Amino acid sequence: MIAFLLKKSKLFVLLFSLFSLWSCQKNVDGSINNPSDQIPDLTTKVNSSVSGFVTDENNTAVNGATVSVGNRITYTDNYGYFQVRNVDVVKTAAVVTVSKAGYFHGIKTYIATENKSTFFRIKLIPKNTAGTFSASAGGSVSLTNGMSINFPLNAIVNAASGVAYAGVVNVAASWINPTSTDVNPTMPGDLRGLNDAGAIKILQSFGMAAVELTGASGELLQIASGKKATLTFPVPATLISNAPANIPLWYFDEATGLWKEEGSATKTGNNYVGEVSHFSFWNCDVPNNYIQFNCTILDANGNPIPFVGVKISVVGGSLYNYGWGWTDSSGYVSGAIPNNASLSLEVFTNYNCGTAAYTQAFSTTSTAISLGNITIPNTVLNTANVSGTVTNCSSGPVSNGYIIMQKDNQYSRYSLSNTGSYDFSTLLCSTNAPVILIGEDISAGQQSTPLSYTIVSGNNVVPNLQACGITTEQFFNYTVNGANTAFTSPADTFYMYVNTQMNPPRIEISAQNIVSGGSTGFGTIGFDQPGIAVGSVQPMSLFYVTNINDSTYFTTPINVNITEYGNVGEFISGNFAGSMSGAAPLNTVYNINGNFRVRRNQ
Repeated sequence: MIAFLLKKSKLFVLLFSLFSLWSCQKNVDGSINNPSDQIPDLTTKVNSSVSGFVTDENNTAVNGATVSVGNRITYTDNYGYFQVRNVDVVKTAAVVTVSKAGYFHGIKTYIATENKSTFFRIKLIPKNTAGTFSASAGGSVSLTNGMSINFPLNAIVNAASGVAYAGVVNVAASWINPTSTDVNPTMPGDLRGLNDAGAIKILQSFGMAAVELTGASGELLQIASGKKATLTFPVPATLISNAPANIPLWYFDEATGLWKEEGSATKTGNNYVGEVSHFSFWNCDVPNNYIQFNCTILDANGNPIPFVGVKISVVGGSLYNYGWGWTDSSGYVSGAIPNNASLSLEVFTNYNCGTAAYTQAFSTTSTAISLGNITIPNTVLNTANVSGTVTNCSSGPVSNGYIIMQKDNQYSRYSLSNTGSYDFSTLLCSTNAPVILIGEDISAGQQSTPLSYTIVSGNNVVPNLQACGITTEQFFNYTVNGANTAFTSPADTFYMYVNTQMNPPRIEISAQNIVSGGSTGFGTIGFDQPGIAVGSVQPMSLFYVTNINDSTYFTTPINVNITEYGNVGEFISGNFAGSMSGAAPLNTVYNINGNFRVRRNQ
């Protein structure tokens, strides 16, 4: 997906989005040619496959996030990876929704093509508390970046029941800077929206906001019917001179994956100020038309270059007149770009790399355009080919497995052939790059020791990786007053989180038993992080499980004995035993014990 910022006229700067990442096709089937005021078809479905990586605000892999695509649900693994194959989705606006406790939904939208695949990198926004106010008295909250929200008195209701709420309101809020380098993985949707007439447009953003209201018991709240809150968006300094005096407001419809026009905002100083009648994601945008684009990035041998950045800029445009996207496993990228424009396409390993591996000029008309296959020549110094093999514990080839490569603080995943080999191309910012390679044997539940390796431009033959000796088994077993509960992989989902907001920092390890439609059980243990090592004893500070429906506290300290503490990508194991007490008047005693083994992602 590519967010595209360009200067369309003297009046404003337009933000476009390149969305679908499909397999290669020379011509665009069902292409979009300057849709003008077309009413989109949001019912026709096609079969699609989607994969990607999910990270948090610190670019750390998010494990155990729920990913919904069409009528299918899956979960991110320890690398933040997810994959959904052969699912029916809405062709015009297919939606990928990532849910994780403590974060706003991460949502991506794309145009789907039958039997084609799409790849995303998604960065979640934490639900940080911006402030609180009394619903009966009203109030305001502000962020340090200049975003603010003003609430009138007696204007809050329970979102589910519509009953008036008079208690303390917690406001989680975040401003999304449209000029930020990470706006593409962070923002919801693909910056397409439905205007008041129901026509689909691409949108220019001058600022986005994510807002959620909750009550004292965590219940979801909303603005009462007939009431409005005043929302102030800061406008980035680089966009303020081109910002129009009045601009449409758009809210994000999570069901359709599209923005919808509702109301407007007025430019006041360096801000946009407008009234909103409900909360979700809001956006200040100017709409425009678009055409469809695609290309496939190949190396000099005709092999696809997957998971690399494609940047498209307006020739002669300003600093922010560009957009980014990622090729999928077949090297393909596609989406919407401005019509009747002179553009430049550049290929990078990521958006932090200052030198392009390839550059090509092209222009658009009012007709969909395909640049076909784009070959990165051998003369490019930062093109690297990586090959090798993965064997199992018997030194035979791993026929059901994959390679994980961590490069530039990002993970990529490459499938193994049925003979245990891999061979892929990637791009480097310079002539070399340090990477970490891990081979995994899915059938045997084994992985290799992470290999630190430096890849260079040209051919790289990596020493054999033996997926053996480090079991990928994960489990969390516990007993409460003699009742046993067991979570095991791959049936159940596990994740580790370092909660730095606690003092001292706390490691939290969780497991969930997942079935279609939700979770049937969960367990979380938390213990102090400082001084952790193999053989250390860490004080327990959290034990939260399905089996205990009571407020509990530790009557005597409970220690967690650490028996394994590998590097990031390896595993943490331990065991514990002790007792807790329930709330008065029953003061129920809960005798607990258990053990766990979960992969480290931090």
